[in-house]
Amino acid sequence: MPGTDPRETRLSLRERQLAHLTRPGSGPALAVVDVQRDFAAPNRLAAYGLTDDCLSAVDLAVTRIELLVTAAREAEVPVFWVELGSDPGRPWGASNWLRGGDYDAPMGPDEPCVLGTAGAQWYRVRPAEGEERVVKRGYSGFLGTDLDARLRGAGCGWLTVAGLTSECCVYATAQDAVQLDWPVVVPRDATAAYDLDVNAAALVQLGLNVAVLSDADEVVGLWKRGAR
Repeated sequence: MPGTDPRETRLSLRERQLAHLTRPGSGPALAVVDVQRDFAAPNRLAAYGLTDDCLSAVDLAVTRIELLVTAAREAEVPVFWVELGSDPGRPWGASNWLRGGDYDAPMGPDEPCVLGTAGAQWYRVRPAEGEERVVKRGYSGFLGTDLDARLRGAGCGWLTVAGLTSECCVYATAQDAVQLDWPVVVPRDATAAYDLDVNAAALVQLGLNVAVLSDADEVVGLWKRGAR
């Protein structure tokens, strides 16, 4: 094709995607989604009936998220903490309807991550002083929040999304991010679901339409390459 750089044609799609992320001034950011006690602590997950394999997968994902947070701080990559804050004064009617059929029901005692409760606290990872926190009411960290403006204000150019769970809040946050024109990377090993098949399906969907799939080690390497 006239005008095409021959070097470009030799690069695979993935190589072109990753090269874009490490260009000068690309500005990475890390979004940690919903790694809260109600979603990650084994004693809180008992009601969901997770298998031992699923519990191990959640534990491993949190471990990899810990690695990402530590590496982000060392590389001076901004960390944005996206957390669910369920407000009893504002029940989510559509969620009530979907789960129980009663749109007008008050918030029940089993609602996760109610504001001010222990279940809403971060689990094994937590924001450091000065790091951005975004409290959301639903699935996506962008819906009804100023996360997009905060990312742009910090000079960020692409986003790594990690957290829980892959098919729900991680998916919704990553999907909104790409629709708001953010290149998105999702590390497979830094997310999980409460069913192994559900997690596998979520990763397929993410990779098809939303994000470049990676792993925590590769993401850290991209941050370091961008810094150089």
